[in-house]
Amino acid sequence: MPSNTLQYAYEIHDSSINQSIAFRPVELQQDLSRIHCWMNQPHVVPFWKLAFDLERMQAHLERAIADSHQTLYMGCLNNVPMSYWESYWAADDVVAQCYPAQPADQGIHLLIGPPEFLGKGYALPLLRAMVTFQFQQPETQKIIAEPDIRNHKMIHVFERCGFEFQTEIELPDKRAALMFCERHRFFERSK
Repeated sequence: MPSNTLQYAYEIHDSSINQSIAFRPVELQQDLSRIHCWMNQPHVVPFWKLAFDLERMQAHLERAIADSHQTLYMGCLNNVPMSYWESYWAADDVVAQCYPAQPADQGIHLLIGPPEFLGKGYALPLLRAMVTFQFQQPETQKIIAEPDIRNHKMIHVFERCGFEFQTEIELPDKRAALMFCERHRFFERSK
């Protein structure tokens, strides 16, 4: 099914890059080979550690899609899929062992897949759009992130979006920077 026939969960025009940013739920059949390719990119492998063969990636995505504590999204620029996102409820995630998670706290994981989209200034507008989308849940007062502590570029992007570093935490798959984005701070910065 062509991507332009899919419904977007959220779409916004970002004037800073003069492009449409949209998110749609991952569709396993349509997105499996794309996500598999992205997870095997040299800029993704060290941080995601999901450089699986296609069969194992399918099993991984099937489990992730079935996991009710998260929703997987494809991020698109002008209808071109170019990023992968996981939006999750922090209280139901392993990260809740690292801070006093509130029931409506949401978390975020992301990657830009195709190398040709790197270094173009897209990460911050994409992240701002996803955080705005997550804050459409009126109960959500905080979005959290836990990027790999070695991923200095993404930590910088999170900070520019309004996330504040809290502490280093140890998660099962990485040493991470726990970062919080409070609703009021995010929208104050957006004015």
